[in-house]
Amino acid sequence: MQITEIYKSIQGESTHAGVPCVFVRLTGCNLRCSWCDSEYTFTGGHRMTLEQVLEEVAQLSPDGGLVEITGGEPMLQEREVVPLMQRLLDAGYTVLLETSGERPLERVPKGVVKIVDVKCPNSGEPDTFHMENLETLDSQDEVKFVLSDRTDYEFARDFVGRHQLGRRVNAVLFSPAFSKDAGGGRDTSHCLLDPRELAEWMLADGIAARLGLQIHKFIWDPALKGV
Repeated sequence: MQITEIYKSIQGESTHAGVPCVFVRLTGCNLRCSWCDSEYTFTGGHRMTLEQVLEEVAQLSPDGGLVEITGGEPMLQEREVVPLMQRLLDAGYTVLLETSGERPLERVPKGVVKIVDVKCPNSGEPDTFHMENLETLDSQDEVKFVLSDRTDYEFARDFVGRHQLGRRVNAVLFSPAFSKDAGGGRDTSHCLLDPRELAEWMLADGIAARLGLQIHKFIWDPALKGV
């Protein structure tokens, strides 16, 4: 499979935020989100076998723990990544899959926590979510919406209600988009949507969702890669 990087850091998002995690970042993405902070994964990378990836993960986290499969869009390499996820589960790891949901998810092994990033209008990639994937979601999975303004918020709010996501999944996550050229200061000035404003909207509407911040961008310089 084509790999951009494998590294250990603190999980910055989802309900696992703050937990040490090994990230396996695959190369390639077929979407071009306006706020994307990982454009460096679109091309390049290097070929690794399944055994090589497993060996590197084991070196970084020999006693199990959390592993996230991310990208890019990891499900573009479905043939290789599905066996990888199963092998990680068999080895005792807790496995997260970060995906846009644009690719079918029915072959994702049972036990993998799917974190599905449904694209909002201002991402530039609306209507790319594969709606049949709703049927693959269960009580361990999470659905994330990255929001840059009120239009994105209303889209996410209505999507959550229309598809009763609160009854399907473990968590619904509303996250302010970060400026993709952010650097230097580790504060909310880089958010395209003020987290306080988002919190006030959520409270006013009684949204059954969790406000999520990318905490790794407050721990390290937001321009830093591999953290």
